[in-house]
Amino acid sequence: MEEKKAMRTAILGCGAMGTVLGAYMNKNGHETILIDNYMDHVKALNERGARIIRFADLTVPVRAITPDQMEGKYDLVFLFTKQTVNKEVLTQLLPFLNADSTVCTLQNGVPEPSVAEIVGKERTVGGTVLWGATFIEPGVSELTSDITKDSLFEIGEMDGVIGDRIKKVAKALEKMGPVIITDNLMGARWLKVMLNSCWSGMSASLGCTFGDIIDNPKASACMSYIAQEAVAICKTVGYTMPPFWGNDVTPMGIIDTEEEFKNSQMIFYNIISNSMRPAKASMLQDLEKGKLTEVGMINGFICDEGKKVGIATPFNDTVVKVVRGIEAGDLPISMDNLKYFDVPRFK
Repeated sequence: MEEKKAMRTAILGCGAMGTVLGAYMNKNGHETILIDNYMDHVKALNERGARIIRFADLTVPVRAITPDQMEGKYDLVFLFTKQTVNKEVLTQLLPFLNADSTVCTLQNGVPEPSVAEIVGKERTVGGTVLWGATFIEPGVSELTSDITKDSLFEIGEMDGVIGDRIKKVAKALEKMGPVIITDNLMGARWLKVMLNSCWSGMSASLGCTFGDIIDNPKASACMSYIAQEAVAICKTVGYTMPPFWGNDVTPMGIIDTEEEFKNSQMIFYNIISNSMRPAKASMLQDLEKGKLTEVGMINGFICDEGKKVGIATPFNDTVVKVVRGIEAGDLPISMDNLKYFDVPRFK
């Protein structure tokens, strides 16, 4: 009997998240190539291995390459690049895909439609990452979540079908930890974009950690208003957000009375653990490096969808305006930017 050939697997875009996933997959027996355009990072990975710190203490030998070094065909590609470069990186990837290859986008926002436009819907699946990481230096990433307690990924097909393909993707990701296969991928995507719009949006706007947001009453209140906009739009377009770590997120969108507002705030407090307090959003890390962010694919996505269904998004609009202002050099990376948020409860 002929031995079954292993899937040739790659991670495209190996910043903090891609490096952590690549380390775990290689450590636990699923050979995975790490692809990134940061030459110093690629060199460090090859010479010293992928070093994961804080909630792990790992150094894993890996093979890393730059995109121009891709060769052959990849059966499974996990996509971690910024959505802003999707057209460029996916067009470059196309010659290295088989007709039945799978591209699993684990990017922020709701990237599946744009990925499918380039590589084909028949090759596109997606999912949300339920843990966090921070890039420290070439070859080194910090795992900022305790990954021993909960599922680490929620993945699915765009049409909700649970078949052999998505099960194979799950089996690969299970080399890092538990995976949920959902028939409600778009609801899960809306959940993640809502959470990112709150945590990442405010962290980037104010230049602060997640703990700083929670400790500031006005900043944490902004998250409830950002969530309210996202939940209302998601419901209007026909998707249902699943629970997050056992928390029903629906109350985040109902904050009209003081009791409802306090319930929303408590959910945010429950979601963030002490371990996550020092974490900074990847958007903030981009701003600190002078790079453009994905704010248009996160808070901006909510703004765009709100326009389509006639729901105003003043808080997400403000996040976009502030982050764009920082990108342009017109605003500082500062907690002082909180003054641009018009919060009814803080007038």
